[in-house]
Amino acid sequence: MVFRPMLLLNIGVVLNSFVALALAGNFNQDFDITWGDGRAKILNDGKLLTLSLDKTSGSGFRSKQQYLFGKIDMQLKLVPGNSAGTVTTYYLSSLGSTHDEIDFEFLGNLSGDPYILHTNVFTQGKGNREQQFYLCFFVDGTPIREFKNLETNGIPFPKSQPMWLYSSLWDAEDWATRGGLVKTDWTQAPFIASYQNFNAQACVWGSNNSSSCSSNSNNSNSSTNSWLTQSLDTSGQARIKWVQKNYMIYNYCTDAKRFPQGFPPECSLA
Repeated sequence: MVFRPMLLLNIGVVLNSFVALALAGNFNQDFDITWGDGRAKILNDGKLLTLSLDKTSGSGFRSKQQYLFGKIDMQLKLVPGNSAGTVTTYYLSSLGSTHDEIDFEFLGNLSGDPYILHTNVFTQGKGNREQQFYLCFFVDGTPIREFKNLETNGIPFPKSQPMWLYSSLWDAEDWATRGGLVKTDWTQAPFIASYQNFNAQACVWGSNNSSSCSSNSNNSNSSTNSWLTQSLDTSGQARIKWVQKNYMIYNYCTDAKRFPQGFPPECSLA
């Protein structure tokens, strides 16, 4: 479907190819509200979660489970109308100074203008891999970014640290919209983002520091685990190039001012 701020957005995160354990989606069972002093709410018997932002505070939640590998889907309804200054985040992260992280940050904008999707990838505590896109294309099922495993070239890949799934809605008027030139219009508050249809086909990390998945699982060929063999074929590669040509507005791999001594090695290898 065509994405606009008032509509719903399906986002998927594929961590890596491995046998998965399908999890049912219920926000009461799958997530903890972590901050916001009542601004985050789980509704409709766990089928809907909403985050709220006002001038005092935003709000956020975190998955109860950590995931090592998997395919994770969430349906989001971003802040409608004038969302300038707001940021809705959806990301996976481990902890510590050498953490891994996969970021989606939706930067609000003035009414009628598209959201900007800010993406980043951290491996072993190193980020600075930003790419940004305008969200005015067919989002569902369309690849926008690929981060390849280039460990043989000495580039760490996020595959060994289990990560929690996080989301938050907060005020970033000092930088989010046009570099902070457009401030949050607090007369429009509270700003609300909504979440539904969470689904994780994922390896859950247990308390005994092991994954719930096994490469010998009898379910490895199940249609529900079809993502295990999913890759960007010729058509997928063409679609990602089309998105990046027409809707990418920033790519760290072309920012010569930022990297005067040369671009990061993955830029020439990917």
